[in-house]
Amino acid sequence: MNALTLVIIAILVLVLAYRYYGCFIAAKILVLDPNRETPAHEFEDGHDYVPTNKWVVFGHHFAAIAGAGPLVGPTLAAQYGYAPGFLWLLIGAVLAGGVHDMVVLFASIRHKGRSLAEIAKDEVGRTTGAAASFAVLVIILMTMAGLAIVIVNALFKNAWGTFTVTATIPIAMFIGVYMRYLRPGRLAEASIIGTILVLLGVAFGPVIKASIWAPLFTFSETQLKILLPTYGFIAATLPVWFLLAPRDYLSTYLKIGTIAALALGIFIVRPDIQMPAFTVFTAGGGPIIPGPVWPFLMITIACGAVSGFHALISSGTTPKLVDNECDVMVIGFGAMLTECFVGVMALIAATALHPGDYFAINTSAAVFPSLAAMGYTVVDLPQLSAMVEEDVAHRPGGAVSLAVGMASIFAGIPGLKGLMAYWYQFAIMFEALFILTTIDAGTRVARYIVQDLFGKFYKPFGQINWWPGVIFTGAVVSFAWGYLLYGGNISTIWPIFGVANQLLATLALCIGTTIILKQTKSKKYSLVTFIPMVVMFITTVTAGSMSIVITYLPQGLLANAALMVSMIVAVVITVVDSSIKWYRFIRKEEGK
Repeated sequence: MNALTLVIIAILVLVLAYRYYGCFIAAKILVLDPNRETPAHEFEDGHDYVPTNKWVVFGHHFAAIAGAGPLVGPTLAAQYGYAPGFLWLLIGAVLAGGVHDMVVLFASIRHKGRSLAEIAKDEVGRTTGAAASFAVLVIILMTMAGLAIVIVNALFKNAWGTFTVTATIPIAMFIGVYMRYLRPGRLAEASIIGTILVLLGVAFGPVIKASIWAPLFTFSETQLKILLPTYGFIAATLPVWFLLAPRDYLSTYLKIGTIAALALGIFIVRPDIQMPAFTVFTAGGGPIIPGPVWPFLMITIACGAVSGFHALISSGTTPKLVDNECDVMVIGFGAMLTECFVGVMALIAATALHPGDYFAINTSAAVFPSLAAMGYTVVDLPQLSAMVEEDVAHRPGGAVSLAVGMASIFAGIPGLKGLMAYWYQFAIMFEALFILTTIDAGTRVARYIVQDLFGKFYKPFGQINWWPGVIFTGAVVSFAWGYLLYGGNISTIWPIFGVANQLLATLALCIGTTIILKQTKSKKYSLVTFIPMVVMFITTVTAGSMSIVITYLPQGLLANAALMVSMIVAVVITVVDSSIKWYRFIRKEEGK
């Protein structure tokens, strides 16, 4: 199978889905109103509620939802072969993920920019609201820890990569000031300046690596596990326009440009997919994901197909920035399909590596010999390590194998082979930016939720702009996910993150079904959220139960098992409570 075939299929499916299915939902089901005042205008405060150009909001939203998930998930799922991941990305994004993101964003705008938990309380009841609040807090903590561990594995003892990623922070602050005070409205101008500065950061990386400044950007895993939560705390307390929005905006178009360049590279190089369509691990027993392809594929690939974390962004920072309600389709549905394409590119980059090289990167030195005995021997890995100037063997987590795959494709373009080390570090920065933007937005959303919770006991906490509350709750959230990060690794965090993420997606689709039932005259329209909700509920509860029985209890991971059970119970409560409300509502409507 040639990679070009997969790219063409993906583009056709996603473009047609946006043009027809997205428009159908916007016009017939949600009935978007361009004249309705959005929360950004109603509560404009210059800090959290700021009417913003739709393409800037698209950039922020895409950057926030497209963390490491659409990069790491498909890369890890490549152990099953290229076909399962490719099919799930397209089907999931069109029929579940795009609908999920668009409906939740619409619901939050109609509920004055309130969080998913508050919407659940209003639309279903206090029980579901409480269950949603618990689920949201758990998924945020697991998401921040799960994604941060990926960046730790990619940047430790990597002065070049760390310098490049760090440089994006002051660059974003400068662009924020530039767009707000120096040259307001000059988006194209700011984009060009910001992009040039970011690329200069990559170019100067090897200079820093070889200089006396290198120790300042060389960190151990432990140091990075402390620095990342500290960064999350600072980013979550700063005004949106100063760091979050401009860095998300810049990184989004850099990411989209990179994915477009990768697609172009695939058109030029036309690499063959080295991984078979299905591997022997589809039945289970894989070295990266121990379970079978169903249900574990659908919790491994979340972002890129359907992800509950997106509901936090769609009911967190994004609805407070939307200028016009009709922008919901571009931002909600469009960003999700764009993320799906990112996932497809990541899958191609991973599966273009020889299977032996892929498994050598994504497994530990202790595990790989058993795979070599099965025929998965190293082919090009020593040469690849030499070309990128880093030892890439046995660095699990997906980020490194993806960067190597991307660099290999770019290096295959005539005249660019000598720049493979630059392509590799650029790819690492590319992945790290996805993660940092998710940390920015996720920590901020968690702060909103904790402020709402504390506000029930002490009213000033409920005021989003009360600075003592902002600082205190930001510190609480950052410490909580930082604690999980400090004591965890990719094998202990990612599985429970996947289950928690998809259970939250189930919960969000459940609430979306309630809203559509109440809003539309034709109750059959609720099937657009009800069907994916049922599929995700069955799949994720099965995966969670299997993880408890097969993995957590045998290994004595009682805390993981307890957290998994509590998440499943919270979602079951939501589904049952909502089903009762649906039945009563439909009976009432039929009686009129």
